[in-house]
Amino acid sequence: MSEELIKQLSAHIAAEILHQPGRELGPDQPLLSSGIVDSFSLVDLAMYVEDTFGVHLDDSELNKETFDTLAQLAALIASRQA
Repeated sequence: MSEELIKQLSAHIAAEILHQPGRELGPDQPLLSSGIVDSFSLVDLAMYVEDTFGVHLDDSELNKETFDTLAQLAALIASRQA
């Protein structure tokens, strides 16, 4: 499931945030700390995650410690769906 989550998140970020639909993001590529996802896009991404995967994200989780890579984000989603 994690690999599919990562692919889906990568596709969403590439298309909706970066406006580069063909771009692929690796599971360990930094998103926040590299500037790929800025603070405005972070809120949109969090709303996408909540709406698409039916999980709740606390505002305190929207940081580079828990939300910086697709792998971290997929793990967080998976832990909330369990």
